[in-house]
Parts: sequence; structure tokens; C-alpha cells
Amino acid sequence: MLELVRTARVDLRKSDRKVADVLLSDPHRILNATVAETAEIAEVSQPTVIRFCTAIGCDGFQDFKIRLAQSLALGTPATQSAISDEDAPDQVAAKIFDYTMTSLDWARHKLDIGQMNAAVELILNARSLEIFGFGASAIVAQDFQQKFPLLGIPAHATLDSHQQVMAASMMKPGDVAVTISNTGATMSIVELARLAREQGAKVISITGASQTALANYSDILINVETLDNTDLFTPTTSRIAALVAVDILSTLVARRLGSDHNLQLVRMKRYLAQMRKNEVF
Repeated sequence: MLELVRTARVDLRKSDRKVADVLLSDPHRILNATVAETAEIAEVSQPTVIRFCTAIGCDGFQDFKIRLAQSLALGTPATQSAISDEDAPDQVAAKIFDYTMTSLDWARHKLDIGQMNAAVELILNARSLEIFGFGASAIVAQDFQQKFPLLGIPAHATLDSHQQVMAASMMKPGDVAVTISNTGATMSIVELARLAREQGAKVISITGASQTALANYSDILINVETLDNTDLFTPTTSRIAALVAVDILSTLVARRLGSDHNLQLVRMKRYLAQMRKNEVF
């Protein structure tokens, strides 16, 4: 709710912005205020407060209060989680936790389950998967590679740029390329998606932005939009959100594979547990 207000503020009427400003400066005070008290704090009329609620997409003041309470229950909003040089270590830890939880909740509400289900269908019918990512996205690609062979689906996460081009240009119909880029604008990833599609492969893109160059070469776009920005001390929530998206995908695929395959996974986990204890398989 607070991020919605922050982004909508520039388009609000001048009097409505007064309500937005007092809300962003002290959301807990507004949470416990009546319409009349909110109007007094913002130095506006009561109808202006109601109009503000409608302008940001709420069905009146009570709906606004409910949604605000839900947002605050999750943790400190991202707008109040900026880390400064003066923060003590416990404040830094609290702000990173709060920022990450708020950002993940934002991503959850933006996630298109229809696109997720379409990706599951592609993966289940794939001959093989090629996963591409750079930087922080390469970490997500490696996690993807770790999970899907356990589901009986060949998956390769090539990290060398030359080998990535080779892999994309050798794909065939029936293969699926998974491109991972938070911005959706990394030209190397866009080129890999284009190459893969030219060979007849399908492309699933995991990105934090839908209107990007990468979207032009994607059959399925899994949008995991977060509140990431380029501030010096901003936590990398985009990577965490992308990892959650991979978890969702792998779980949905695993549920479709049946009990026999799940028994294999149970045995595999038992072997791993025995290995950790230095027991004989």
C-alpha cells in the first residue's frame, strides 16, 4: 500500500498529496486515525481524505485502513527501510529483513500464475533445458540447474559467455531456453533468447520487468517485480524473488510427475542424509 501511494503521489491532486505525505511520513499514526483526524493531520477536508482513498484504488476509507494494516503487519515499508551510515548493526539487520519481506510480498501480488502454469507445461514437454544468466542471475541459473535434473528433466546452466552462445545456437525445436535477467535489458541475455528462438526453441524468461527487449523474444514471461533500486545499501531482493520463482516452478513440475518419481526423490534424500552422517548407503 505504501509503495503504491509513493509511486502514485506524483499524479495526485495537490490536496490529495497532502494526505499521501502524512501517510508516508507516519503510517502508524494514520492507521489509528479516523477520517476526521486524518483530515486534521493533513490539513485538508474530510471529503479530500475519501477522494484520496478512491484515487489510490481503495473502496473508501475502511478498505484503505484494512489494506494499510495488512501492509504494516508485514514489516516496515521499503520507503522507510533506507540504510544510513548512522544505523547500528541491529537496525541494519531489521531494515534488510523488513525490506526483503515487503519486496517479496510485492512480487507475490505481481506474479502471473497463468504464466507460471504455461511454463510448467513447456518444461514438462521439453527435450532439455538451457538456462542463461549473468551476475546475480547466474546464481539463480545454477539453482535452476540443481533442481530440475532431480525431476528427470535435463538442465544445463552454462556460465561462460562463449559457451552460452554455442548452446543457444545449437538448440532445436522441443528444447526450452530459460533466460534470467532482473532488468530484462541485458543485451547478452536478449541475444541468447533471440538465438534460441531462431533455432525453434521456446523461451521462458524470468525478469523483474515486463516491458523490455527480453519480452520481445519470450514465449512465456514470468514477472518477479521487486522494489529493488540502485541505492548503495539496497539488498538484492531481485535475486531472492527469482529464486522463489524457481522454487515455485520446480514444485509445480514435481507435483505433476506422479508418486513413482516422488518415491525416487525420497530415496535420494535418504541417501544424502546417510552421506552426511557418514553412513553406508
